[in-house]
Amino acid sequence: MSAAQAASFIQALAEANPEPKPELNYSNPFTLLVAVVLSAQTTDAAVNKATETLFPAAPDAAAMAALGAEGIAPHIRRIGLWQAKAKNVAALAQMLLERHGGQVPRDREALEALPGVGRKTANVVLNVAFGENTMAVDTHIFRLGNRTGLAPGDTPREVEDALVKRCPPELLRDAHHWLILHGRYVCKARRPECWRCVAREWCNYRDKVSGPTAA
Repeated sequence: MSAAQAASFIQALAEANPEPKPELNYSNPFTLLVAVVLSAQTTDAAVNKATETLFPAAPDAAAMAALGAEGIAPHIRRIGLWQAKAKNVAALAQMLLERHGGQVPRDREALEALPGVGRKTANVVLNVAFGENTMAVDTHIFRLGNRTGLAPGDTPREVEDALVKRCPPELLRDAHHWLILHGRYVCKARRPECWRCVAREWCNYRDKVSGPTAA
């Protein structure tokens, strides 16, 4: 996909959804961080169900550390990898208290040093909580970048770097929201719903699906 195509593709998504919102429920940078950590290999809907009870019980790092892994576990038992996630959330809360006064740092290196936090999670927190122009590449964006030709790459980092270069600067902050939602609901993994795609005109996917009844 050419640079002009890429800009038009993202612009089309922007015009169709002018005010994109994260689908994870959160009330502050700490609850956002925890929600994103919990969302690995789990749907946002499942995480939101779990945090309905978790966040009232532990709305900040001090309360979460006090709960500990054993106290966190009953709230998140229905989501994937809950045992490891309970340990990570308890440990990251304790580390926030020890190193950052209980606050979520606005620093990539410090974020990625927290248990359970990788580059994608750090990018989401920096973008959503602190307004930075980062690109969080999840499985949806990785698939979409390669399938459409928008930002081909063999690794999430390659796709991320390509998207940052190709995205119009004024659209970069919200671009990962548009792309995640598009990959989740339109450019689906098993069968993309190309007939509903507002950016179809600029997409290089060769096997476009013409309609819901197409083979």
